[in-house]
Amino acid sequence: MTVEPFPQWLRPPPGGFVAEDLDRLTDLPPHSELIDGSLVFRSPQAEIHMLVITLLEFALRRLAPAHLRVRREMTVTLGRDQRPEPDIVVVHADRDGGLELTTYQVDDVVLAVEVVSAESRTRDRERKPQLYARAGITHFWRVENVDGRPVVYVYELDPATKTYTLTGIHHERLRLSVPFDIDVDLTDIDRL
Repeated sequence: MTVEPFPQWLRPPPGGFVAEDLDRLTDLPPHSELIDGSLVFRSPQAEIHMLVITLLEFALRRLAPAHLRVRREMTVTLGRDQRPEPDIVVVHADRDGGLELTTYQVDDVVLAVEVVSAESRTRDRERKPQLYARAGITHFWRVENVDGRPVVYVYELDPATKTYTLTGIHHERLRLSVPFDIDVDLTDIDRL
């Protein structure tokens, strides 16, 4: 048996990786993403990152209407060389492809949420929102850690320009009417 000196995914193919490669390549680190044809690996996350995801995930599950589902850490295929992994997505229930599904398609997604980490600031603040907007995801939230508390920046897609417009900054309470009625006490993070 021949053992390769290093994994196949360390050698990008000519033209870069494509979305399907995330399912085909063996031994990829967990939560690998594809952005602009390049593999992106997640660093260990701080506790605040996990707590914010948990807070929002459980609140959204409780509040989401029956025709929507809340998922965490699932990739979304935006194009041939774009398959990012939002921290949370809200998808149409009728498009939830079952237990073997490894990625959602852009038309499945109603909301994408990114919780900013030290190692992913530029991706979460700049590149991923650009990709989500260009692909047509209507709602995007960026969550920042401000003194140990989540601050949620809420964006809505301007369909004419395919860019996001900031519709609100939420510090202690997240109250919205789109994409559905949402009321989350962000200070509940202290009770997790």
